[in-house]
Amino acid sequence: MDVVSDAISAVHLGHPWSHRVRTSGSWCARLDPYDGAGFYVVLEGNCWLLTDGGTLVPLGVGDAVLLPHGTGHVIADSPVDAAVAEEKAVPFEQWLVAEGPRARPAHDETEMLCGKYWLDCSRMHPLMAELPEVVHLPNRVGSHLELRAAIDLLAGELDESRPGSCVALPNLLDLLLVYMIRSWMAETTCGVWPGALGDPVTASALRAMHSNPAAPWSNDRLAAEAGVSRPTLARRFTTLVGRPPMRYLTWWRVILAATLLRDTPDTLATIAGRVGYGSPYALSHAFEREFGTTPGRYRAKVAKGSPHEPNRASQAGS
Repeated sequence: MDVVSDAISAVHLGHPWSHRVRTSGSWCARLDPYDGAGFYVVLEGNCWLLTDGGTLVPLGVGDAVLLPHGTGHVIADSPVDAAVAEEKAVPFEQWLVAEGPRARPAHDETEMLCGKYWLDCSRMHPLMAELPEVVHLPNRVGSHLELRAAIDLLAGELDESRPGSCVALPNLLDLLLVYMIRSWMAETTCGVWPGALGDPVTASALRAMHSNPAAPWSNDRLAAEAGVSRPTLARRFTTLVGRPPMRYLTWWRVILAATLLRDTPDTLATIAGRVGYGSPYALSHAFEREFGTTPGRYRAKVAKGSPHEPNRASQAGS
């Protein structure tokens, strides 16, 4: 896998939730903070988003916005400040129910796609962690063509129940998340990871480690993979990623082991082999150093439903 895919897969929990909503008149709804990422795509009309951090974002037709850290926010028909939001905003779930389906469009109608991705924020990849509070992707002719195509396909699936929609819908939602992050990386002028993945030397080393984390990598082998000397790799990788190549590899192997403990019934010995450790003991030692708990206790906690993972009932009821 590649770095972006791995960064998302490591934290992704369960199935995303989505809804298509039409509203008109004066309205204001609040969504409290949660462990995950939220998104809005405006299909018709316009609205405003105000985060708990005070960021006010105008949204027009075709605009997409991602809140990658589950920031609490208000979405409204007009600009609001914190005081107005406190007075007027109704809980988001209550607002969705109140809107319901509309038999005929109103002249001031706003139509949106909205949804949530459940994420395990306890082991966020730094690529995900450095995403800003709000990723605003304005609609511009000729830009983000893949994102626009995914939005069109998603809107079509939400229009009606079609054969295969139970498979198509969650996959389109996952694709939407990838394209929003990819679009941000293409546009941003700051951030560590767009620079790291844009550097051919660092990107080659990262691609090698993520494609085969169990391989017996060394600084020399990674430098050869990147086509540079060992000192050059160490300098460029450490500068862009923030840690030396082998330290990054050790960290990523443990994060990958946590994902396998969560998502598979594999034994610790099997997982150790898959992530490049020679024995379960060696993996346990590295795992406890990173997470402060043993692999067995971690797996038991996840199986019971940790605070970072919503239970299935809460997902179904969202």
